[in-house]
Amino acid sequence: MIRQARPEDTEAILNVWLLASLQAHDFVPAAYWWRQQEQMRARYLPSAEVWVCEREGEVQGFIALAGDYLVALFVRPDCQKKGIGKALMATAKRLRRQLTLKVFCENDIAVHFYRRHGFAITEEHLDPGTGQPQLCMDYDSP
Repeated sequence: MIRQARPEDTEAILNVWLLASLQAHDFVPAAYWWRQQEQMRARYLPSAEVWVCEREGEVQGFIALAGDYLVALFVRPDCQKKGIGKALMATAKRLRRQLTLKVFCENDIAVHFYRRHGFAITEEHLDPGTGQPQLCMDYDSP
């Protein structure tokens, strides 16, 4: 079930984010992700519209939107390849006609996922926090 996040979901969302970030971004030192947890808790999640995918009473993935910007789409590693990301993306597209996001170039799985869902690369730049190249991608509803 996909539903809007509640305050009591925060710890589960942070757990999903950390586990998925560590797995998907192994080219960034793990310490970077551990240090970002408080920013996620105090800054990013409270300022975003967050939706979770809950199955069997557990948060297994989430999306976070700030206006038309897709701040985050993460699925717990042990729950991937089960359609959760696809369902979360469908929710984002239902909520917004246009979406923009940033994704690390080396995160091939995510880049392909977003391309399959109609996103196009608009530019590339270096992420200031990690020094890693990132792609900016846009989606416009047909």
